[in-house]
Amino acid sequence: MKKNSYEAVDQAKYSRLVRSVLSRGPVQTPESLFKEDDVLYGPVSKWKVPESQARAPQHWFPIFNEERKVEPHTNGSSRPLKIPLRRNVVPSVTRILQQTMPPEQSFFLERWKQRMVLELGEDGFAEYTSNVFLQGKRFHEALEGILSPQEDSKGGEEHPQCGYINSIQHILKEISGVRALESAVQHEALKYGGLLDCVAEYQGKLCVIDWKTSEKPKPFIQNTYDNPLQVVAYMGAVNHDAHYSFQVQCGLIVVAYKDGSPAHPHFMDEDLCSKYWAKWLLRLEEYTEKQKNQSVPKPE
Repeated sequence: MKKNSYEAVDQAKYSRLVRSVLSRGPVQTPESLFKEDDVLYGPVSKWKVPESQARAPQHWFPIFNEERKVEPHTNGSSRPLKIPLRRNVVPSVTRILQQTMPPEQSFFLERWKQRMVLELGEDGFAEYTSNVFLQGKRFHEALEGILSPQEDSKGGEEHPQCGYINSIQHILKEISGVRALESAVQHEALKYGGLLDCVAEYQGKLCVIDWKTSEKPKPFIQNTYDNPLQVVAYMGAVNHDAHYSFQVQCGLIVVAYKDGSPAHPHFMDEDLCSKYWAKWLLRLEEYTEKQKNQSVPKPE
């Protein structure tokens, strides 16, 4: 009688394999499974993930105004513009940036707040934030007095904000031709606005200048978080606001320190401003989309 193929198998030779398959055997781990796969199928061929392309704004609007000329240097003798802010007419730059803060940045901000509350208590933290706001307000008032040619300002040694003022002395030497101070801007096409700190020439180039105070050193522009977006948002608004006749092509963020240590200037040239402008347009679109979603009534 002819044996079938199963009976023809050498049972003794493969009995160990059969027992290992039928028995429970040792518990498999991810490492052992990977080793088995490597034996059976060969080493894993790693697939290179394609580099993700930067997302572009859906609706592009230029930061610079082709119809407006860049004015030559001025002697700074004319009084700087100081247009009063009209609140609640259009969303502010500050509000847009707060409402569209990236999750990672929001996480670290919230963690910092929780740590401060644990250390200072709710009342102590409220007092701390109030004092920080007041210091910033007084610093800007001191700067306005220094940069306004018609106003008599006290020397940096006598001013209560002397630490911050001493910190920026080397920056002030490079500033001339002040065009605007604490002045409102509104982008007439993109429908946002705000209150810029200063427009002046820094090292001969007309800039939107943003004055910041900090307790920690910020030697790199990356340390300033959304401040570059704020600067370019004001630049775009100035360049398209009918109240301003000049064109701004550069930005400057100045981080001053209370202990008087030299401030860090972060200069933004035309190319860098253009890159941040694209990011600002994305944040503006995100804010607009959120507002639309909030205004749509939910189905019952």
